[in-house]
Amino acid sequence: MTILLINPPFCQLNTPYPGTAFLKAWLRKKGHQVHQADTGLETYLRLFSRKGLEEIVFSPLSAESFKKTIESNDSLKRIWQLRLQYCEVIEPVLSFLQGKDSTMATVLCRPGYLPEGERFSGREEEGDERYGSLGITDKARLRATLVLEDLADFYRLSSDENFGFSRYADHLAMSPPSFDTLYSKALDRDSHVSRIHREILKEKMELFKPDMVGFSVPFPGNLLESLRGAAFIKEEYPDVHLTLGGGYINTELRDISDIRISEFFDSLTLDDGEDTMEILCTYLKGENKREDLVRTWLPIEGEWRFFDGPPGYHIKHKERPAPDYSELPMEKYLSLVDRENPMHRLWSEGPWIKMMLAHGCYWKRCAFCDTSLDYIQRFDPGKASVLVDQIEELIESTGSRSFHFVDEAAPPSLMKEMALELIRRRCSISWWTNIRFEKNFTPQLCRLLARSGCIAISGGLEVASDRLLESIDKGVTVSQVSRVAASFRKAGIMVHAYLMYGFPGQNSQELIDSLDVVRQLFMHGLIQSAYWHHFALTAHSPVGLNPEKFGIKITGPQQRGFARNDLSYSQKSEDLSAYGKGLTAALYNYMRGEGFDLPLKKWFSFKIENPRVNRSLIKKIVEGENELELQDSSRLIWYEALPEQSEEGLIFRAGNYQELMHISPGESEFILKLLENCRPEAAVFTLKDFDSLAEGHGINGDSWLSGNLFQELMDYGLLIL
Repeated sequence: MTILLINPPFCQLNTPYPGTAFLKAWLRKKGHQVHQADTGLETYLRLFSRKGLEEIVFSPLSAESFKKTIESNDSLKRIWQLRLQYCEVIEPVLSFLQGKDSTMATVLCRPGYLPEGERFSGREEEGDERYGSLGITDKARLRATLVLEDLADFYRLSSDENFGFSRYADHLAMSPPSFDTLYSKALDRDSHVSRIHREILKEKMELFKPDMVGFSVPFPGNLLESLRGAAFIKEEYPDVHLTLGGGYINTELRDISDIRISEFFDSLTLDDGEDTMEILCTYLKGENKREDLVRTWLPIEGEWRFFDGPPGYHIKHKERPAPDYSELPMEKYLSLVDRENPMHRLWSEGPWIKMMLAHGCYWKRCAFCDTSLDYIQRFDPGKASVLVDQIEELIESTGSRSFHFVDEAAPPSLMKEMALELIRRRCSISWWTNIRFEKNFTPQLCRLLARSGCIAISGGLEVASDRLLESIDKGVTVSQVSRVAASFRKAGIMVHAYLMYGFPGQNSQELIDSLDVVRQLFMHGLIQSAYWHHFALTAHSPVGLNPEKFGIKITGPQQRGFARNDLSYSQKSEDLSAYGKGLTAALYNYMRGEGFDLPLKKWFSFKIENPRVNRSLIKKIVEGENELELQDSSRLIWYEALPEQSEEGLIFRAGNYQELMHISPGESEFILKLLENCRPEAAVFTLKDFDSLAEGHGINGDSWLSGNLFQELMDYGLLIL
């Protein structure tokens, strides 16, 4: 069977969303002919090309249609007046952001070369200070990004209110209980985005001639154009089976009944797509029965019916091959810089090759999270050696050494084993992932992760209050988060914190106290970026499943055949939504290293409580000693080059130092033997083994471990894990 997998408009411009790459790898392994396309990227590049600007964005017809809108908006008027300059620079801008012409950086930074719209005026106006501490290449990328954002603003305000960089009409798909609005919008296909998308889909259909087309919809902003694209394929290619899956479907459409969806799609699949698609393919080929389908909706006799047999069938994570990114145009993705903060930029820079260390979450207890759903609830870790095999395979096939592990919470034990395997194979990569701030992330482990190429982590501090963290069942405390963040930062790894306000039971005093904790974390350099989310109640979370336990009452919406995820509710505790603007303003300044000495009330337009947090809270926590836990089973690791023996002692060399350790020949021989045993490629060497080695050299192991030489070795790179 020939299958075409689609990433529809719009996901992201800097790197391919990985859903279709995972599916393609698995289905090819099962013998199917599989193709994939990022029609979202292709649509964007056609719309914002020179031809697209001349014929669509700045077309005379468009100008006439929206003349009043343009005339009444100074920003739009300026862009319209500079339209010829935009058409002139758009191709160099795109080429530079695609990494094809780095020498353009100087020209892009030259005053007057780029047209500057509203997005530029939002930056500081004091010379180069408007770009922070960026180098010339990053300044050029930021300026080029601002040009594209100005054009996107113009197009959205003058021609298509639904347009966005990484979404399209996402507000229409935010858990609508009824399909009515989306249905009517899906039948209206007059937008330029839809026309371009249809052209691209037609090209793909004619090229690949698929028997099945699968649309992957990870976010609400992908749904409308998926419906419109599917409708086009149904009209033009009626014999092709159309199926719909992805993260949005898994969370929102688990209980559908509106039969009108079948006018667009012949099936819907839930949770991991590998096994559902594999069995759906064999069903369509007549090789099994409907009852054999797994987690699949089919329209039968005017209604949707769900098939899930055999129950609990899932492929193992270790059985998955490396994601297959072939046919996705890696060279065309845009590496954007929308802000100076180096950690916050990772989401828009790229391309990052996306992988998973494990399926699901090993903690799966947070009260606000969709812990009842398969992608969280079913924890299934991979194997370090297999993961690094796949990393090496992807380096070979994509040419990229940048990896983003998109785990819900990467397991520290697996991260450790993967890091050791990367070091053992001398496989040099750059990588980042999401974690829980748990105590297993010791300073020693963080150093190992950094040595293996880890550059950043993100994790949930959430409410930044011990009482509320316990209510959420997060399993961490503010002190623990602070110590773990300090360990990562000392190892040179950037830290991003997810923050939440408005959780049921939180009061305004606790929120202000949380903000002061965040202020102190930024002030002491423990986190580099963060983002405040307002609590959202979802149907599949512990709060949504047991609202009375958290003192709330669900008030709607009543499902009417379509989506069910985001819920409205009432509660006796305070409504904290008014604090959002002030929290965002404070974070913006803290991420820039500013405003730490300002009173918190400066960020709000209304009176707030004074913080009750000790102003030295975080300082005292991080200044406390991190005791090294020594157990017989603790493993010793030496990841640097072995030192050179000289008459005076041992010469240690690494990439950024060369130092002499003055010791006797006997101690030199002992240390060399010790470090040789501790190499990652050697057999596991524990503290129990160390005691035996020390005894064989006439050394008291306990005394030596508490001495200066051992501390020096740790400074040079010896780890105890």
